Amino acid sequence: MKLAKTEELPQSSAWWAPGWMSRLDTRGKRAFAASFGGWAIDAFDFMIFSFVISALTRGLAIDRGKIGLIGTATLLASAAGGWIAGMLADQFGRVRMLQATILWFSVCTILIGFAQNFEQLLTLRILQGLGFGGEWAIGAVLIAETVRAEDRGKAVGFVQSGWSLGWGAAAIAYSLAFSLLPEQLAWRSLFWAGAFPALIVLFVRRNVDEPDIFLHTRAKQRMSGEKPHLLAIFAPPLAMTTLKASALCTALTGGYYAMSTWLPTFLKVERHLSVLNTGGYLMVLIVGSFCGFIAGAYLADLWGRRRTFIAFSLAAAVCLYVYLKLPLTDAQMLVLGFPLGLTSCGVFSGMGAYLSELYPSHVRASGQSFCYNFGRGIGALFPALVGFLSESSSLGNAIAIFAGFAYAISVVMAVTLPETKSRQLQ
Repeated sequence: MKLAKTEELPQSSAWWAPGWMSRLDTRGKRAFAASFGGWAIDAFDFMIFSFVISALTRGLAIDRGKIGLIGTATLLASAAGGWIAGMLADQFGRVRMLQATILWFSVCTILIGFAQNFEQLLTLRILQGLGFGGEWAIGAVLIAETVRAEDRGKAVGFVQSGWSLGWGAAAIAYSLAFSLLPEQLAWRSLFWAGAFPALIVLFVRRNVDEPDIFLHTRAKQRMSGEKPHLLAIFAPPLAMTTLKASALCTALTGGYYAMSTWLPTFLKVERHLSVLNTGGYLMVLIVGSFCGFIAGAYLADLWGRRRTFIAFSLAAAVCLYVYLKLPLTDAQMLVLGFPLGLTSCGVFSGMGAYLSELYPSHVRASGQSFCYNFGRGIGALFPALVGFLSESSSLGNAIAIFAGFAYAISVVMAVTLPETKSRQLQ
């Protein structure tokens, strides 16, 4: 299918813009900015929880097992919410569902700051997860359907890098809040602050149009009278693709969540770092993750999707083992945080483009949302398992066991799936 607007000749762009970005038209640039900003804000709101675990255990009398349960329940809810949002995006449009998910997510984030006990916190985090689940998958489909095939990995990977900016903003906000405010007010203020930037994204997204591919697909369905089948991704010829892609997403998200959910607590409890020192170590990790997203974005188009998944998964497993298990000095851990962040996050760069290329347009958002969010839902078990195992073992050992297992599975799945580099979307 030939796209009318996204295949135009390159337009002029700022000197700092990558070449693929200069080839986007105005609609494409707006879509990229909206998805990038939305993903950064979602990261800020979502990752705040990992920074305030210690404060929650004291302030609300919640043990590690219950904290892990909250993390798992949130991700399970995001799996369900993400798949529902993906199906609705195939029915009613990518942009409309992006607005709905970000609004829902923001309101729930504010309410979390008012939680008084474990039951309220669990309920609100589950509701937050319902909105969080659809945001990335829908945004990734929006960008994938907007850019050229040869630039798809880079463009979607750059959107993914917005997570690092949101994560970094959360680390800075955490350091400031816990340095200036009493602990019980500090953690609440972080959730309250997470809602304000979302209002800007909602405004931006009103200026974003639906991709031509989606509009052509909907027009064709209306003319033919064909109704989309919501469960088509589970029937031949897509069923095996859905199974393998879901397993790949499970492994990648499980490894990342096992590490990212508990790493701030590991640094504070087992490495005995202060709030400011913990923030400093995490900032090195986050800078590395940003560089990893960018590197993975380019490598996904250069090497191909599968080779990039395999290389980053193996490298992440090695870095995580060294970081958690070897007797490193604080200075060595600070330096190693950069490659750990680079490898553990760079592995995700090609995911958005890859899942978009595995599915046809009429079920693209549904397929991508299901695979990624199914992976997130099963991967959500890892924080809970780490939490329970850490009651009888060291936290570092628990993280290493579950994350290492996850990265091994990701390598196996990447080998069995097809390569889709430069595939034209249909």
